[in-house]
Amino acid sequence: MKLQVKSLLNSARKLWLAPVLKNQQEILTRLRASQESQVLLSLKYKELLSQKNVLPAFSDIEFRSFSQNGEDGILLYIFSLIGTIGKKAVEICASDGIECNAANLIINHGWTGLLFDGNEELIGRGRQFYAQCASTWIWPPSLVSAWVTAENVNQLIINNGFQGEVDLLSLDMDGVDYWIWKAIECISPRVVVVEYQSMWGSDRAVTVPYRPDFAGEFNEYHLNYGGASLPAFVKLGREKGYRLVGCQRYEFNAFFMREGVGCDIFPEIDAAQCLKHAKTKHAIEHRLPQVIDRMWVEV
Repeated sequence: MKLQVKSLLNSARKLWLAPVLKNQQEILTRLRASQESQVLLSLKYKELLSQKNVLPAFSDIEFRSFSQNGEDGILLYIFSLIGTIGKKAVEICASDGIECNAANLIINHGWTGLLFDGNEELIGRGRQFYAQCASTWIWPPSLVSAWVTAENVNQLIINNGFQGEVDLLSLDMDGVDYWIWKAIECISPRVVVVEYQSMWGSDRAVTVPYRPDFAGEFNEYHLNYGGASLPAFVKLGREKGYRLVGCQRYEFNAFFMREGVGCDIFPEIDAAQCLKHAKTKHAIEHRLPQVIDRMWVEV
């Protein structure tokens, strides 16, 4: 069964839409092929579950269609197995909304999306893309230009028509992500995706201190000062009723699931299982010494 899934994935990877394609007919052709391949994958995952077969690991089912890394494959896998409630996704700091965790679900699976970013130019580019995309022009996602803070995040979400249970919340702020998730009360996501700072390893539960105007600092290693450690998110997740169920292979993003959702399929795992990659070891050795003396808050 695992070989069949890998065969489907290998075929599908050749067909994923590249957002930079300029020929509209080519976009339409590849988009349809991607949709068909993903539907087949979803059906195969459901078949594996119904037949009580051993389910593949996240690392075996990753692919990127619109996400930065393998998150598209993981999210397709998760929601194929746990199902959806309303197919609603909220993403905070989604850039232009084209390369983000919610885009594949919106474009290829008919989800409704609420995507925030603080850059008006990027939001404009995303609106143009979704207005022209054959799969979304009838009902495009809401793209909102706003600087999201702990003080305004709930009102921003409510004002844009989202409240109560949603299927997905994705946070990739490169900043005060911990404090924003902590502040969110107006929605109850079934799955939460957060980007974490792997350089802290599995022992320290730390985050940058909260400031409404905080902006992450970057260097050649991407985000250097900003965000929070995975143990910090694990602690916060437990306080809010969520368990850690896995991560993307390069250990950028962690996946949390609300208690009572998919417990028999996706059991809780230890944070150390999401901190094994060579990239993480490199970060601990080379990135952490650069920022360890900066202001961090134990949580």
